[in-house]
Amino acid sequence: MLLRANAKINLALDVLRKREDGYHEVRMIMQTVGMYDRVTLTPLPGETGIRMETSLPYLPANEKNLAWKAASLLMEEFHVEDGLHIRLDKFIPVAAGLAGGSSDAAAALVGVNELFSLGLARNGLMERGAKIGADVPYCILQGTALAEGIGEKLTSLPPMPKSWILISRPNISVSTKQVYGALAADRIKEHPDVDGMIEAIRARSLAGIASRMGNVLESVTIPDNPVIETLKQEMLRGGAMASLMSGSGPTVFGLFSDRDRAEILRDDLRKRYPGVRTFLTWPVNGGGNRI
Repeated sequence: MLLRANAKINLALDVLRKREDGYHEVRMIMQTVGMYDRVTLTPLPGETGIRMETSLPYLPANEKNLAWKAASLLMEEFHVEDGLHIRLDKFIPVAAGLAGGSSDAAAALVGVNELFSLGLARNGLMERGAKIGADVPYCILQGTALAEGIGEKLTSLPPMPKSWILISRPNISVSTKQVYGALAADRIKEHPDVDGMIEAIRARSLAGIASRMGNVLESVTIPDNPVIETLKQEMLRGGAMASLMSGSGPTVFGLFSDRDRAEILRDDLRKRYPGVRTFLTWPVNGGGNRI
């Protein structure tokens, strides 16, 4: 079984407060995009356990991989007797704020559920996905959505208008845990207009969406990684309606209404910033994980 594990971006990311349990209360607008990893699941009759291989030698191919964890969670709960082989072909940049690992886990949950006829509905998969990671339930839901709580409270929104999304991932590492740990949630002065963005999405106004894009985590990540701001400015000079860091970074994306402009800038950035991985993609409105 071949499955698609799509990346996501954050059109808006707001942090409301730090909870007593150490987690942060957030309000985010999430959007699935066309970039994806491929997850291939093959049952192994007569065997037990999970075998895994990945296309990148530095990725764990064991219980430390989120796709492995997700498959193991279901197989243990439902006492699946056969073994499973997982092949993960990575195209989404790793540790980039694009939910690549969470999306791989979501695809594994969907695939194992179908492959072994476990009978779980989407809500059941999302509940179990929350045990793997905060973004996993959204990666099962997909499309355009409001995420609240610690990211597990999801509300589907109408599809985003047709547009083009240019993604640039600089060759730096950012720790999500450290970014949230350094954020002084009670001192945030400017919050993105999440409610206004929801209205713009419902009105199918790309300009309204662009004007309300914002990410409070930029205040933590950008000062230590100025290349992120450099790429944002490059996006704007190249014709993006708006540009933003996705998640805790370091990935930057630009929102375009004109594909030609986006393609010209993509090619230009690839020449001038060879150490930055740049891709052109588009919003995806869900549609499941099967290829």
